[in-house]
Amino acid sequence: MNRRILHLAIPSILANITIPLVGLVDTAIVGHISNAAAIGGIAVGTMLFDLLYWNFGFLRIGTSGLTAQAYGENNHSQCVHYLSQSLVIALVGAALCMALQWVVVNAALALVPCSPEVGDFAAQYFYIRIWAAPATLALMAFKGWFIGMQDTKSPMATDILVNVVNMAASYILAVHTPLGAIGVAHGTLIAQYSGLVLAIALMATKYQPTLKTLKSLKSLRTLMTFDSRLLRLNGDIFVRSLCFMVVYVGFTSLAARYGDTELAVSSIIMKLMMVFSFFVDGFAYAGEALVGRYIGERNTLLLRKAIKHLFVWSIGVGILFTMLYAVASEAFIAALTSDESVRLAAKPYIGWLIAMPIVSTLAFMWDGIYVGAAAGPAIRNAMIYAAIAFVVTYILANYAQTGILFTIPTHHAQALYLAYFAHLLARVIYLSAGFRHKALGFR
Repeated sequence: MNRRILHLAIPSILANITIPLVGLVDTAIVGHISNAAAIGGIAVGTMLFDLLYWNFGFLRIGTSGLTAQAYGENNHSQCVHYLSQSLVIALVGAALCMALQWVVVNAALALVPCSPEVGDFAAQYFYIRIWAAPATLALMAFKGWFIGMQDTKSPMATDILVNVVNMAASYILAVHTPLGAIGVAHGTLIAQYSGLVLAIALMATKYQPTLKTLKSLKSLRTLMTFDSRLLRLNGDIFVRSLCFMVVYVGFTSLAARYGDTELAVSSIIMKLMMVFSFFVDGFAYAGEALVGRYIGERNTLLLRKAIKHLFVWSIGVGILFTMLYAVASEAFIAALTSDESVRLAAKPYIGWLIAMPIVSTLAFMWDGIYVGAAAGPAIRNAMIYAAIAFVVTYILANYAQTGILFTIPTHHAQALYLAYFAHLLARVIYLSAGFRHKALGFR
């Protein structure tokens, strides 16, 4: 079982590690050939896409769990059915995003305080990169499908290709062509379609027996009949994504109200947490694949064994990072900033950095297990309660700290970190309590 888990987890971890390199390279390229407005424009434009595509997370998550169950049932036609339906939804979503691009940009820039120069560059960046939406959303569906097919090497290959092409194309177009800094947007466009081509090629070469179900006209008609279970699951995950935005966008927005130094500290703390999540996410993806497969096979023994081993591995990762942060948190913070005021301001929050990995790893692992079980209502409700816990805890903690409801102190955002911790704890408690009944339906 450990070998199966590592076989699925390690490729996802390796792919995740390459993700932050893209943003660093884009920023470095623009930072050396252009001005601060271009750097800010890249940051704002990237944020807009993060917020936009976050809402389409169901394309990966919903496809993964249901495909894994169909794989466990040895139902090849159903596996293809889920992929085709997710791709149709992805293309419709991409068309909607492109049709509404002007509305999205202007609404977002009206809410984001930035200079006209930064806003102009961000809009230009968005209008170019939005044409990658079909490839970006389709890749989400492919990633979920590959994971459901017990294959994490294929999404690793596509992720690495996308990131390498992005870095190379962005550098060439920005530095060696008249495009200048905006060349990084064209680089991302090229990279996304390169990844899509590879994903299609991998599907066509590795899954020929599965794709044989497409040969009959009857099968093609069946593919266009949307599965109500997939639609319901996607709806639940969409609500979950909105609740995630309440927490993560709310965390950044509230941190900004404490001043630039506290905002910088919160950004650094979250980046360190992101490094941790790259590792534990690999085991969560393995959980999606294995739990879905064994539910499809109706193999209770292997299902329980897989869950037990998954938690052992993920908790081990949590303990490792807790120890790393306990010993070297100040060194990690110093590596990310040379500003002494930011380093000093970060010290009161190191305790949260040490405490969060264990709770986070439980939340992430439960998410993977519930996704594999395709337990949409439980996934949705857990995040609704988590978002409520975040908001209520922040208000109450802030009130206790200041004595005046909604008054923001001039320094020390302890209430904000407590609220973030509370949202993780709420997810763990809800999913742990409802595990047997809501997710798997056996005792």
